[in-house]
This record gives sequence, structure tokens and C-alpha cells, in this order.
Amino acid sequence: MMLALPLGLAALTLPAAAAEVVVFAAASMKTALDTVAAAYQADTGHTVTISYAGSAQLAKQILDGAPADIFVSASVEWMDEVEQGGAVVPGTRRDLLGNRLVLVAAGPAAPPVALDRDTDLPALLAGGKLAMALVDSVPAGQYGKAALTTLGLWDAAEPFVAQVDNVRAALALVATGEAPYGIVYATDAAAEPRVRVVGSFAADTHDPITYPVALLASAQDPADRAFLDALSAPPADAVFAAQGFAVLK
Repeated sequence: MMLALPLGLAALTLPAAAAEVVVFAAASMKTALDTVAAAYQADTGHTVTISYAGSAQLAKQILDGAPADIFVSASVEWMDEVEQGGAVVPGTRRDLLGNRLVLVAAGPAAPPVALDRDTDLPALLAGGKLAMALVDSVPAGQYGKAALTTLGLWDAAEPFVAQVDNVRAALALVATGEAPYGIVYATDAAAEPRVRVVGSFAADTHDPITYPVALLASAQDPADRAFLDALSAPPADAVFAAQGFAVLK
């Protein structure tokens, strides 16, 4: 659903000429960030071009010189890498959003799953796969592996894990029935009507899920900083909250 965001974004100063804002963003941001970007474009006349992928892939591209203006990471560590590499404009980094980690299944009839040390994941999967983002580099996969490890379930689950490039790809495997279960963010589950949340991982089973955002050194136009500011404006907050993100201030 497209939400109109006229008030906060319309107040932004419109430069004399339209500009392009290039954003590199974690794949889990897509549904909400597309809505925020569309409103910004409508209100300002600027173009927002967004590249979605796993945070690790995006961070490496930025450090290799990719011409991006803003980075939204699903991982504090990958933003640290970009900042330590000198690619972040000092003073512009801030924590934007939080999220939760959930277990999803295909279809509305899937029963709830208690995610604790007694969970028998192999029996639950019944020979099928557990869809996850890459567990060694993509934040959603890293959080998922950490949660399963904390619960003592990783060793039993690992042989059944189907790893894919990003969390939206993991979500798609479940939505299309290629995997009976997957570990994704709560916001991803909210964006996909073909899956059902059947369990939630306790917050203390993994590091906090935090999305930092920053202006990048390659940014040239006032529109870049204006869009960065728009991401923390009340209309954008409302979009993020409606998608299930925790808005951090």
C-alpha cells in the first residue's frame, strides 16, 4: 500500500534542479523504503534510485568505490566497516530502525512453533529445507545462526539450511513453497501474504537488530542530505512503524 507523506517531506527545500539520490539499502528495507522514496520523489521532484542487497555485499561495493550517496545497513558491523574505510561523512551516521527475528512457514494453516531448546527442527522440517540468508555474511543469516546456536539447535539444523544471498530471497523460498520454513525479519513476513509467522526468537538469543544509516563521502547534492533527513522525519517514521520496524530516536 502506498502511503502519502506530504507534510514532512514537502517542507524540505527544493534546489533549482532535480537531482538523483542513490541509496544502497539492506534487502529487508524494500517495502517500506520504496514507499518513503516515492513520497520524497513526488514532493521534491528528485529521483531516488535504490539498490537492495545483503548488507555485506553493499558494504563491499561501497568500499570498492561504488557511487552511492546513502547506506542503510541491517548490521552495525557492516556500517562499521564502511565508516572505518573512510566512506562515511563524519557526524551523519545514526541508528535508524530496529527489527525482530521470526520463523515463517508457507500458508495460513501452519501451526505455531515454540522456539526453545526442546524444539526438534529436523522433525519439523520433515526432510525439507530451512531458508536463511547467508549465515556468515548477511545480517539476517548471522542473527538466525546466532539464535539457533544460543538455543542449542544449530548443529541439528545446519544440514537442512538452504542459504541464499539475502533475506528477501529466503522469504521467497518459503512463499513459493520451495522451503517449508525460513528465518527472516518480522518486517519481511509482514510484507509477504503467502507466509505465516509461526514463532519468534527471543531478543536475548542474538545481538540487537539495528539498522544504521549514514551519508556517504561520494554524496554531492543537497538532495542527498535532504533524503537522509527525510528518513527520520515523522511521515517516514509512520511508514516504518506500519511495516513493523522499531523506530529508533
